Amino acid sequence: MAPVAKDRLAALDAHWRAANYLAAGQIYLMDNALLTEPLRPEHIKPRLLGHWGTSPGLNFVHTHLNRVIQERDLDALCVWGPGHGGPAVLANSWLEGSYTQTYPDITRDAEGMAKLFRQFSFPGGVPSHVAPETPGSIHEGGELGYSLAHAYGAALDNPDLLVACVIGDGEAETGPLAASWHCNKFHDPAHDGAVLPILHLNGYKIANPTVLARLPEAELDALLKGYGHQPIYVAGDEPHEMHQAMAAAMDRALDRIRSIQEAARSADGAQGREPWPVIVLRTPKGWTGPAAVDGEPVENTWRAHQVPLSGVRENPDHLRLLEEWLRSYRPEELFDAEGRPSEQVVSCVPEGERRLGATPHANGGRLTRRLPVPPLEHFAVTVDKPGTTLHEPTRIAGALLAQVMADTAQRRDFRVVGPDETESNRLGALYDVTSKVWQERTLDTDEHLARDGRVMEVLSEHLCQGWLEGYTLTGRHGLFSCYEAFVHIVDSMVNQHIKWLKTSRALPWRAPVPSLNYLLTSHVWRQDHNGFSHQDPGFVDHVLNKSPHVVRVYLPPDANTLLSVTEHVLHSRDYVNVVVAGKQPCFDWLSLDEARAHCARGAGVWEWAGTEQGTRDPDVVLACAGDVPTQEVLAAAALLREHLPELAVRVVNVVDIARLMPREEHPHGMADSEFDALFTRDKPVIFAYHGYPWLIHRLAYRRTGHANLHVRGYTEAGTTTTPFDMVVRNNLDRFRLVMDVVDRVPGLAVRATAVRQAMADARTRHHAWIREHGIDLPEVADWTWPY
Repeated sequence: MAPVAKDRLAALDAHWRAANYLAAGQIYLMDNALLTEPLRPEHIKPRLLGHWGTSPGLNFVHTHLNRVIQERDLDALCVWGPGHGGPAVLANSWLEGSYTQTYPDITRDAEGMAKLFRQFSFPGGVPSHVAPETPGSIHEGGELGYSLAHAYGAALDNPDLLVACVIGDGEAETGPLAASWHCNKFHDPAHDGAVLPILHLNGYKIANPTVLARLPEAELDALLKGYGHQPIYVAGDEPHEMHQAMAAAMDRALDRIRSIQEAARSADGAQGREPWPVIVLRTPKGWTGPAAVDGEPVENTWRAHQVPLSGVRENPDHLRLLEEWLRSYRPEELFDAEGRPSEQVVSCVPEGERRLGATPHANGGRLTRRLPVPPLEHFAVTVDKPGTTLHEPTRIAGALLAQVMADTAQRRDFRVVGPDETESNRLGALYDVTSKVWQERTLDTDEHLARDGRVMEVLSEHLCQGWLEGYTLTGRHGLFSCYEAFVHIVDSMVNQHIKWLKTSRALPWRAPVPSLNYLLTSHVWRQDHNGFSHQDPGFVDHVLNKSPHVVRVYLPPDANTLLSVTEHVLHSRDYVNVVVAGKQPCFDWLSLDEARAHCARGAGVWEWAGTEQGTRDPDVVLACAGDVPTQEVLAAAALLREHLPELAVRVVNVVDIARLMPREEHPHGMADSEFDALFTRDKPVIFAYHGYPWLIHRLAYRRTGHANLHVRGYTEAGTTTTPFDMVVRNNLDRFRLVMDVVDRVPGLAVRATAVRQAMADARTRHHAWIREHGIDLPEVADWTWPY
């Protein structure tokens, strides 16, 4: 390939030097931004925070992306993976003008430069890492392990988009990133955009060497080729040679990408998966920074990782070294007297939305279209009488999702992801309208595999989460279906996504994006066959610890309520929605209209199930949240009606768990008066909950009647057993609930001794029966709502 012309090369180098100067200035300076006078201690920030080591390499990549975007008129997005690369990305956004466009008070002149410097890692300012506040970003800097999955998620169904992804060599040591190299096996070059990984090897983490940087080159080459990539290497430290090498590598990579896409999009289409390019960029850690400090080497060592010169205010030698370092970039050549970037510096910068900091794909709410969710009446089950017919809730919801998938076939902005469980989770209707995306060879025995499928299955929850985050943050819609126990694998990922959404909500320039939706099924109460290892309902607890303005948790008790909840979450924006619903046959309790009204309330009395009949206050409240707890509460209510007909029982079902919280703590929370009206102020409340019982206590501990609240739930009493034995082992069964009522309603313990004894005997009979027959008692297995 022809080398870059001399004047173009000089422009690239000027841009890179300017970005390096701005990155270093953000770490150190709060005054004298252009060095118009000798550097003095008072010009230096009192606390030196930030990361220099990765910044020169990121600036180098940004500079060269600018060139190819401009010359090839590319629609591009970059995911910046290395931790705390904020100084570099902010510097480049300021140089290209997108930062000033987003924050008009940070002008592109000396005054604005001073503000840019001062705000960095400063109280009331901006974080030291790439964050929601950073224009052009969809990935939290320091969220190590997920950059490549985010990049592929952004490229899905974006055929004209180039997504560059800079992967730090520290990040490359994580498990999620190692798995992410396999994303190319799910990447359809005909319908998806291109991902260009740029593996940045600068040799060190915070205090140690990195694995990939120390691998023999032949071993690294074999590793990347084995992942199905075509490596292109750029290595060195001499700027002129490195600019030429990087320009050639970029051109070679983009020519390769264009060739792959043209073949896939031709009339015949490509056969087989072609290796996609990956650029391996090897530069010194802290490149262009201080070579040595206090007699210790810094550049190209771990010492350059964060702040290479400390104690600058107090140490005159360090102050002198800092000034020499900053002046080595020759800022007087890069900025005019007013502090504006020179024409040479910005000559390689794209214009308008082609700028990396201005791409609408990094502000996906601007591109979002409302999802066409069809009328629920087409999918609802008929409920003539509660508790007499059964359906698999997720199968019913699966038909709805399949129709959404069909209705988005042309626009391609809806995906369902999951770790190898779509059919198992009863969502197989999706395969009537699409397939699982798969780029590898297929066998005659395979089913539902296609290059252009929009269901994504890989046995890595990390990749599923990363894909969906990248997909929704760039303005598209999706759903993550997962076994309840194993969604914990992405606990830290959902943490970061929730924090991203919370911060984004406070930024008026960020448009709301489609919510990230979880459907958790194969849940704790129906993992009796897989056993203890598959029984963990704690993801709800984890999520409800997070920002109440972002998180939502729903436990629909039957098929129609699941339909109503699914419609709601698919239309929502800027939330993380967790929906827990079973895939096994479940009783139908509510008609569609009743389900909609009940979901709108979030919690309500099921009058038909109780016996208070509005004539007096209830003697006891039976509350429930979750499909299996609802069944057990209804069965307990029926037993009470049979054995203690004089008892006034109220049955309350909760769909939206946040309703239990005070209104001051969650937007969905109830006022005390509303809570007291529903649960009473002084009557016993027996609450059967899907998950760990202490969560309900935590949410309701401030309520007037909390002392009367007794919660039954999962208490880590799991094993491989029968379905009903699971609830018995955890004291959530109907017989135990009746015993709780007898124990807690004043005066009932004496009057209803025989009833309590009968319930205890039923539990004993259950234990003997399952050990002899291996199945549940007929009175349990064949039970239906009798009234």
